[in-house]
Amino acid sequence: MTTDVDTDRRNILLTGTTLAIASVLAGGVPSVANAETSSLNPQPLPPSPEWARALPPGPDARVRITEAYAAHVARDSFFWAWPLVNMYNRRLAFSKMTEQRYAGPLLEAPLNRLTMLTDYVNPEERNVACPNQDVVYGLGIAALDVSPVVVQVPDFGDRFWVYQIVDLRTDSFVQLGKMYRTMPGFYLLVGPRWNGEVPKGITRVFRASSNTGLVAPRIFQDDTPQDKQAIQGVLTGISMYPLAEYDGRMKINEWSKLPRIPGGPPGEEETRWVIPEKFFDELPAVLADAPPLAGEEARYSQVLAVLAAAKDNAKIKQAMIEAAKDADEKLVTPLFQFRNYGQQLSYNWSTISNESAFGADYFTRTAVAKSNILVNSPNETKYFYQDLDASGARLNNASRYTVTFAKDGTPPVNGFWSLSIYNEHHFFIANAINRFSVGTKNKDLKPNADGSLTIYVQTDAPADPVQRANWLPAPKGDFSLYVRAYWPKAEVVDGSWTPPPVQRA
Repeated sequence: MTTDVDTDRRNILLTGTTLAIASVLAGGVPSVANAETSSLNPQPLPPSPEWARALPPGPDARVRITEAYAAHVARDSFFWAWPLVNMYNRRLAFSKMTEQRYAGPLLEAPLNRLTMLTDYVNPEERNVACPNQDVVYGLGIAALDVSPVVVQVPDFGDRFWVYQIVDLRTDSFVQLGKMYRTMPGFYLLVGPRWNGEVPKGITRVFRASSNTGLVAPRIFQDDTPQDKQAIQGVLTGISMYPLAEYDGRMKINEWSKLPRIPGGPPGEEETRWVIPEKFFDELPAVLADAPPLAGEEARYSQVLAVLAAAKDNAKIKQAMIEAAKDADEKLVTPLFQFRNYGQQLSYNWSTISNESAFGADYFTRTAVAKSNILVNSPNETKYFYQDLDASGARLNNASRYTVTFAKDGTPPVNGFWSLSIYNEHHFFIANAINRFSVGTKNKDLKPNADGSLTIYVQTDAPADPVQRANWLPAPKGDFSLYVRAYWPKAEVVDGSWTPPPVQRA
């Protein structure tokens, strides 16, 4: 049955703003309290009294500007547009791919298609920081200016699953997963300006605010040979393809039969997706891909005017590049450390509550994109970050640590939970038992006599067999711990539950 295209988040926000403006014009005063009732509005502020008036034109392109001003605009735009350029360059990388295949530890797929793994992510993966080893991942880039795409959902039965689908801003625009009671079927992703006819049989349509999107299915898997075999059948029903190929029938993909080619040697850090020297050459296309959200028009016109001035002025262009390099070093790079941003919790843990719905929170969007890009919405997954032990000292393999969850004190979830460990670059490092996280997926963890659960975080294997069963091997040097609560219960979302301290033994 043909369905109406779902109103996207931007339009919902615009509707709320329009109503507030109507109130102003009618003599009323929009209240902050009313704005706060909308969970879709990350900035609960009323519009300014003059907002209803037509905005004046942008900067006058005939006016000469100074290098110092260009550098100022460049520094600011480098920070807030960093995640957009990051995502756009991932799209450019996928645009060069010609077939679905595996390249070493990486997934490859042409635009508007995805490729699924058949097991946990390889620990040598370096394209996306902070991967997990709780789910089987898929990955694809949607180029919605080329074509709308059909996303196929098979019957997952009782297995936990969620499809993460975000736009160029890393904001989610889709709700597909077990927590949404999503039914098997076909779901359509469209760009901001698409007005085509929805074919019969499409269950729901989701509209992005940009032409570029990223699709990453996550399917839970127990860490047992039996479940690794059992999951294979359902994985074949996951698919994404251009609308022209839609015929109302489920397509099957034998992922295990895809071509495999050697990958390059694994690096230490995440693939560098944002280069200051290239940033302003790429930015015009990036901003054209993602039209401004309500209130961003002046921000866009300002940076575009400076880019125009730099086009034929080498000194202005160089001033902008130097400003970008400075912003990269002093503003963006420090946000790789979890302890430098987020809501500060007990025992030096931190978290955020607007993941994948950043709106105008440019600081948090860039911080997350730098440290652990591609997080799920908070009702899908809640994340807790840790760089320090309970005393405030940096986690390092020179010490041994314990994390003890009280009886019935593991993260309250409807899905699953895990405690992962990452090296100083936020990646996995091979260890003797091939374990990088512990949690629901593990069937051999040993509780203490009182019902509590202690995880032993250290480089060397514990001598005690019970402790060894609960061992999370630590990489050399500094490292970070990371709690995930998939499909969290209310206590996790509202902050009633937070992780226990990381105690140095």
